[in-house]
Amino acid sequence: MTLTDIGMPHGLDLVPRLPEGAAPLNRKSFTSDQEVRWCPGCGDYAILSAVQSFLPELGVAPENVVVVSGIGCSSRFPYYVDTYGMHSIHGRAPAIATGVAVARPDLSVWVATGDGDALSIGGNHLIHAMRRNVNLKILLFNNEIYGLTKGQYSPTSPTGTVTKSTPTGSVDRPFNPVSLALGSEATFVARTMDSDRKHFTEVLRAAAAHRGTALIEILQNCPIFNDGAYDVLKDRTSAQSRILWLEAGEEVTVGAEKETVAVWSGGSGINLIPRSEAEPALILHHDPAAADPSQAFALSRLDDPALSHIAMGIFRQVSAPAYDDGVRAQVDAARSAAGPVDDAAMEKLLAGGDTWTVGES
Repeated sequence: MTLTDIGMPHGLDLVPRLPEGAAPLNRKSFTSDQEVRWCPGCGDYAILSAVQSFLPELGVAPENVVVVSGIGCSSRFPYYVDTYGMHSIHGRAPAIATGVAVARPDLSVWVATGDGDALSIGGNHLIHAMRRNVNLKILLFNNEIYGLTKGQYSPTSPTGTVTKSTPTGSVDRPFNPVSLALGSEATFVARTMDSDRKHFTEVLRAAAAHRGTALIEILQNCPIFNDGAYDVLKDRTSAQSRILWLEAGEEVTVGAEKETVAVWSGGSGINLIPRSEAEPALILHHDPAAADPSQAFALSRLDDPALSHIAMGIFRQVSAPAYDDGVRAQVDAARSAAGPVDDAAMEKLLAGGDTWTVGES
C-alpha cells in the first residue's frame, strides 16, 4: 500500500512532490551526518530506522519536511534526520510545530516527543494541538520513565514505580496517552511498538496521509532505566494472549486462534469473553471511522499495569477541518476584502500612535 491508496483527505495535499523524473529517494536521503547518541539497545534506534526508511515513500524532498522536538532522549530526533528541524524547549514542540504548519502549508511537519516531554510540562500544548486538529504528525515515544535526566518517574509510570524521585514508589495514577488523545477529540490516534517494524510502518503510512493531527503512541524500551517494560508484548507466545490487533471492519479478538472476543456492552464498556459464550451480534467489529469515539475509548481502557490485555493499531481515523487550513482561509478572506495594500497607509499605521526612541533621554 502507498500513500495514494489511503481514501481520506490527504495530509500532504499542499506539499509539493518530487517532479517526474527526479532521482528516487531512499533511506540515505533522510539520514544526517550526525553521530547517533542514544544508549546501546535503546528502542529509539528502531524508531529512527523505521522513520528514515519510511520518509522516502512520501515522495517529498527532505527540504519540504520539518521535524520539531522538545527536550528528552526522543528529542534528539531532528539531529539524525536530514530534514529541516528544531530541537526546541521542554514540552513546547506542538506549539512551535503549529506555527510552522500554519505559516508553511508546503511543509510536512512532524513532532518527536516523549512521555515526559509531552504529557507533563507539555500536556496543555499537546491536548490543544489535537483539539484544534493542526496538520501535524506526532510521534510520542513512551518508555514510562524520564531517561535523559537519569530515571525519574514520568506521567506514564505505573503506580508504585520505584525510581530516584520516588524511592518508596510512585503514588500517581499514570496517564493513558491513547485515552488522553481520544478525550481531546484527536482525529487520528494509534499505538504501535518500537520493535514491530511492519506494523509501525503501516501506522506511519496512514498517519502521513491523514489531514489533521495524527498522534502515534510508540511503546519504546529504555534499557538503562526501565528495561523490559514491554517484554511481555514482545515475546511472541505471551503477546498472543495479550494484544488485540485493531483492523478496520474486523472482529476485535485476542489469542492465537482468536478464541477470545471483545463484546460491546454499552454502558459497561467492553468485555473480553470466550467466543463460545458470545452472541455473534454483540462481537465488536472495529470501526476507527466512527463519529462517536466511545468504542475506541473503551478499547483504550482495556490496558492495565500488568499489560494483561492491550489494544494495538489505529483507534480513531476521522475527517474534520484542520486548524491551519482554517487560519489560512481567514487570512486569505481578509486580504481579499481589504484589496491591494496601500503602502503609505501601512507606513502611517506602523508609525502612528505612541512612539519612543530607544537610547535617547
